[in-house]
Amino acid sequence: MVKIVHRSEERGKSELGWLSSRFSFSFAGYSNSKRNGFGKLLVVNDDVIAPGKGFGAHSHDNMEIITLVTKGELKHKDSLGNVELIKDGEMQVMSAGRGITHSEYNHSKTAPLELFQIWIETARPEITPRHETKAINLRDNELIKVVSGQKKDNVLFINQDATIYLGKFNEEKEINYNIGNGRGIFIFVIEGYAVVNGMAISRRDSIEITDTSEINILAKPELYLMVVEVPL
Repeated sequence: MVKIVHRSEERGKSELGWLSSRFSFSFAGYSNSKRNGFGKLLVVNDDVIAPGKGFGAHSHDNMEIITLVTKGELKHKDSLGNVELIKDGEMQVMSAGRGITHSEYNHSKTAPLELFQIWIETARPEITPRHETKAINLRDNELIKVVSGQKKDNVLFINQDATIYLGKFNEEKEINYNIGNGRGIFIFVIEGYAVVNGMAISRRDSIEITDTSEINILAKPELYLMVVEVPL
């Protein structure tokens, strides 16, 4: 088993006044040769956007872009004609494919917006761009699949054999997670505290695990956890 622990304070940082960001992997002006993604997982950004501010129209291609809003409302507009508000507890998948242009703004004029943005490399280039948003219905003390590369899973679909789980826990719970050959697990603590294969990780820490078939997660009360399984 190979484990890489990445503590919150070790993440990349960007402070632009209107945007405060923390990066788990190299992104924009933050470059770290030891943090250039994890398999097909290329970006995990933790953003706080000031009231009324955001990203003007810009383009992406050949990437699966997943957005999780954890506080506030994100105003989204794209070249496919989608205009919507993504609220706390909702997720959006944007399969950029051969190209898509969008803008993202904090809808509130008074309160900051908090979100995570996850980029996963697409399995096939030049696919038709698509967009989908769903409310995330979590059950207490369970890891719930919210994103999948399998349409039959009836969750947000991405064009890659990857899976994202979220879980909120109000009591201690032990989870045994099985993983196939050639795959890795990225575990990120959004809030709270967990012990993963004997390693304690807390708020905004992450751990990457490879070369094993089973992972043990001890969830502690008040934990909000994200697990991303990707091909390596």
